[in-house]
Amino acid sequence: MTTAICRAPSVEVCTDEHAFAQLAGEWGRLHRACRSATPFQSHAWLHSWWLSYGTRGGLRLVLVRDHGELVAAAPLMRVHHPLPALVPIGGAISDFCDVLLDGTAEARGAEALADALADLACTALVDFREVRPGGAVERIYRSWRGPRRRVPDSECLELPALPMGQLLGRLPSQRAQRIRNKMNRLDRLGVEWRLVGHDETDGALRRLIELHRLQWQGRKVTPEHLRPRFLEHLVRSAVPMVRTGEAVVREFVLDGAVVGVDLTLLSESMAGLYLYGVDPRLRERKADMASMLLRASTEHLVAEGGSRTLSLLRGTEPYKYRWDPHSVVNQRLLLARRRTAPLLAAAVGEAAARGWGKKVLRRGTTAGPAEIS
Repeated sequence: MTTAICRAPSVEVCTDEHAFAQLAGEWGRLHRACRSATPFQSHAWLHSWWLSYGTRGGLRLVLVRDHGELVAAAPLMRVHHPLPALVPIGGAISDFCDVLLDGTAEARGAEALADALADLACTALVDFREVRPGGAVERIYRSWRGPRRRVPDSECLELPALPMGQLLGRLPSQRAQRIRNKMNRLDRLGVEWRLVGHDETDGALRRLIELHRLQWQGRKVTPEHLRPRFLEHLVRSAVPMVRTGEAVVREFVLDGAVVGVDLTLLSESMAGLYLYGVDPRLRERKADMASMLLRASTEHLVAEGGSRTLSLLRGTEPYKYRWDPHSVVNQRLLLARRRTAPLLAAAVGEAAARGWGKKVLRRGTTAGPAEIS
């Protein structure tokens, strides 16, 4: 009689960026097997981000393997300011951060990943920013045995991926008619759109950034979007993502010239409108850019089928509310051990102060601290 031995998953903390590059194949399989994964957890996005923004000696990839197969991963890095912490790689240019858990081995993978993070938390706070509701790291948060806190993070706005007629049917009649008038104007101008092939993606993204620069000239723009390292990251990550169906690039054409380009990132459940650039001459011709982008996005998603949500990603710009979106608030999940509990308290205080400041700026009145659960 033989007794079966159930081996525990093996855990490795990878700190070598060359080894990170070689993980592309098995990371891609894990990404597809994780039900809550967003495009910002893809290998192409994260590895490219590290090449553009990572700091030497800071990489901490927590990898869990079961019978040799990668079943869980936490893409982290070590930072020292403002507090000693382990934070997700992807940084401020990524709208969602998370860990990856294989849905077929979720319990074992999550347990092993939680134990590994607990070991790392002996000397640093574990600080997950911008976690989308339902993210895989919530499983680790719920089972965490040490001090923990959850605070609100950025607000995202989302729409159902419906045909444009149904999307407009959700709106008050006068607002819907105004948008129809804007789309009719686009038709009269003759604006058309097309998907860019992966072999054309490099050039299209460079046009996107140039049009983005022209679009925001003389106005307040996110400075990072105009820096060479951002363009390098965008091209390096999006070209393979377009090839594998994790992104699409669209060009908008008028009179034979490209007058707009947008990049949309895709997962099984979501399409995220990440960045666009539009020729300012379109505004001079009274073309409505939001209507142009939303119509192209919905036409493409409906043609593709499936049940994706159309996410307008982070930010509450007024034009987004025109479409009656649903508000989804990202979460910040903070994990600590007893010895690092003071770091957690400092981070919670900082988050509360930041939330209070945002309310003051937005409302022009004094507000209370951010709610902590």
